[in-house]
Amino acid sequence: MRRLLAAIFVAVLSVLPAAAQTPLKIMVGGIDKQIYLPAKLAAQLGFFKEEGLDVELFNSTSGSQAATALLAREVQGVVGFYDHTIDLQSKGKLITDVVQFAVAPGEVVLVKAAEADKLKDPANWKGQALGVTGLGSATDFLTRALAAKAGLKNQDYTLVPVGAGDTFLAAMQQGKIASGMTTEPTVQRALKSGSAKVAIDLRSPEETRKALGGDYPAACLYMERGWMEANKPTVQKLVNAMVKTLKWMAAHSADEIADKMPKDYYAGERELYVQGLKDGKVQYSVDGLMPAGGPESVNKILASFSPNLQGKTIDLSKTYTTEFVVKANAGQ
Repeated sequence: MRRLLAAIFVAVLSVLPAAAQTPLKIMVGGIDKQIYLPAKLAAQLGFFKEEGLDVELFNSTSGSQAATALLAREVQGVVGFYDHTIDLQSKGKLITDVVQFAVAPGEVVLVKAAEADKLKDPANWKGQALGVTGLGSATDFLTRALAAKAGLKNQDYTLVPVGAGDTFLAAMQQGKIASGMTTEPTVQRALKSGSAKVAIDLRSPEETRKALGGDYPAACLYMERGWMEANKPTVQKLVNAMVKTLKWMAAHSADEIADKMPKDYYAGERELYVQGLKDGKVQYSVDGLMPAGGPESVNKILASFSPNLQGKTIDLSKTYTTEFVVKANAGQ
């Protein structure tokens, strides 16, 4: 009888569901872009599940599209650029960055190889078609900021939404854009084809300061502030997973990071993918904290060209929080 009861007990245990995990939907503004790599890597490493989270990552073509999904409450969080929290507050929407992925944009301005000497200077972008991932995206903001610093007005050039990857490369090769801002792995593919050259590199804090005149912390995870306040235990678990991922990245090579990513993210060329990681690894935060002075710098740069910020006072303390990141670091 005891053996029978033991067998029944084991059988029952085998069919019982695992401990319930909290479901979360996160939109990523280009899930295969290396600037947003920590989100997918956290899933690949199993760090979300370790925190008791069932995270579903969704892909969008640009950060502006992802932000729209958040405001529509289709998702609970967005992996995008910090600058959206400032832009959206100017429109009356309170969005808060809960963990910082990157201390630099990780973006590169590519120009047509034949006109590289001329187009590497934003002052010569007047009258040109400039490629961005999408209108209202971070590449839109950064392109306008570079142009404004060179003395151009918004009406002096045309922004063309061309996405990333194959669509960006086609636009460059077909002459639809003279210059364009994109990220890895698209950068390495464009350089290999010989169709483009690097004009401005925003993959490190140092180069970003030279180009923009200040720091520009970029990729992060942001949420609607009301939802964040009402779900702090869940947010903490999510931030725990992301900080653990950033620390894992800091301790591993580009090759080792690439090994953990889905093979289709390589776009058929693993060597180029790894090279992109090597060139851009400096962009990633090692602890998820917002760099000192970062919000003020981003706000100043956005105000240099954006009519949305004219006459507006932004409460930067509501655009980001270190509450969860500090706790996550203390627990690592």
